[in-house]
Amino acid sequence: MSGEPENLANLIEVPVAGLRPGMYVAALDRPWLDTPFAMQGFEIKDQDDADYVSRHCDYVFVDPRRKVSGRYLPRRNAASRKDPVSLKSEFKRMDAEFESAATAIEKVFDEVRRNRRLELAAMQSAINPLIDSVLRNRDALAALMRLRRKGNYLFNHSMACVVWAAILGRHLGLDGQALQEVALGVSVMDVGMTDLPDSVLNKNGPLSPPELDLLRAHVKGSLDIVQAAGEVAPSVLNLIACHHERHDGSGYPQGLQDQDIPMLARIAGLVDSYDAMISERPHAPARSSFTAIQELVDSKDQLFQGALVEQFVQAVGLFPTGTVVELNSGEVGVVVQQNDTRRLRPKLVLILDANKQQRADFPLIDLSKYTPDSQGQAVVWIARDLEAGAYGIAPDDYFL
Repeated sequence: MSGEPENLANLIEVPVAGLRPGMYVAALDRPWLDTPFAMQGFEIKDQDDADYVSRHCDYVFVDPRRKVSGRYLPRRNAASRKDPVSLKSEFKRMDAEFESAATAIEKVFDEVRRNRRLELAAMQSAINPLIDSVLRNRDALAALMRLRRKGNYLFNHSMACVVWAAILGRHLGLDGQALQEVALGVSVMDVGMTDLPDSVLNKNGPLSPPELDLLRAHVKGSLDIVQAAGEVAPSVLNLIACHHERHDGSGYPQGLQDQDIPMLARIAGLVDSYDAMISERPHAPARSSFTAIQELVDSKDQLFQGALVEQFVQAVGLFPTGTVVELNSGEVGVVVQQNDTRRLRPKLVLILDANKQQRADFPLIDLSKYTPDSQGQAVVWIARDLEAGAYGIAPDDYFL
């Protein structure tokens, strides 16, 4: 069973009706990603938690040796993640504003490149509409970012990291000030790279040790540029200083570990790595979002805090909105909405039939609504995600 760990020797199978406060749920009767649970492993704190689990599972596996503090079920804060604005209306709104935000951020980076002078107020003004958009709808700007991204990697990466950080920060329940600080921090954390020669930035191959030292020096360069720009919150400076630190201590420049890395810097490091993986760069092709997410999951509690990775998976989705996907039937569609309770089964618009011919109609289907077969297995599922533009499909045609 795919939801179970390889070794169940020390676990006790418990029907959900038998769950009691204090029990630690270590495994499920189904894959974790097919549920809304924010952590792989959580304590039942009260009867409400037990009732919540019963709505998604028939039985679970309890570890009698373990118990943790804290609440990891999303029931308490689920309402705060609902979108007040529809994807369609927000996509239309930001489609008109996207280029102006991108142009403003590009101008900030051009000024840094020419004069080593950062206009913090201009950057803040450029990113505020991005934060506001994410608060109105989690998916619209993320889809737009994937579809409209072009040109210089550095300022595009800055803009994208603002979007991913805002999405994750909203999901985590950060307040307005913290969202502003993490967004500003990720937007300027790499301005020090403007000091690097193109031979390093655009090298098509591994960097030599001296080149690697130059690259890593961008952290100090960014700090110097931001501090010279005027007064900035200490949390923003800590984010910049620590966004390349890693959970296991393998990062730089200080080799910090675990809780010694500031929370906003942990968010920055995660979204920085994710966006780099899904971006086309001189030395590496772009990975699909699904592949990038898998790599992040593989690095849990090594490069990145496991709990934060799991929250990011929930926030962004395994198949993000705007992704072109192929079903096991051979049909092709575009993901248009996430399903928080069934992360592998979003809503999508079908575009091509099994023979890869365009359909006469474009039905909206919800993969979570398909009844499993007699063995409890899904009968329709996403077989793979496809490259943007596959089969000539323009995903934004199906948001409007």
